Amino acid sequence: MRHFEHWSEQQARAAGLTTAQHQLLLTIRGHDDVRGPTVGEIAAYLYLRHHSAVGLIDRAEASRLVRRTRDDYDHRVVRLHLSIDGAMRLERLSALHVEEIERLSASFRNAWDGLAPVVQRSHGLANSSAIPS
Repeated sequence: MRHFEHWSEQQARAAGLTTAQHQLLLTIRGHDDVRGPTVGEIAAYLYLRHHSAVGLIDRAEASRLVRRTRDDYDHRVVRLHLSIDGAMRLERLSALHVEEIERLSASFRNAWDGLAPVVQRSHGLANSSAIPS
């Protein structure tokens, strides 16, 4: 897992992003409201204080990765959207991440298979069919 985390950080840097910016783009892209997440939601999702989230968003906006819009119904609320450049960088990074996860999946399966007997004993399971595959 640490290897993947380090690899991901390197890929973000190679794409001209900080790790925090990459996480911001992922959070915006993954948000389930088509209007986009609010600054407060971003702060909560990324476990940041509001002012730290604002600073991160300010830097991402200055780098033309995201854009802010006012909510259509409540103009006090600011919503966030990926810019075209931000979306393109995230798409490329996500494709690389999917490839790396697929490459590493065999290692994870081997690790899980090695832990299955321990999990079975600790849960008193009779057979491996109770272990998720």
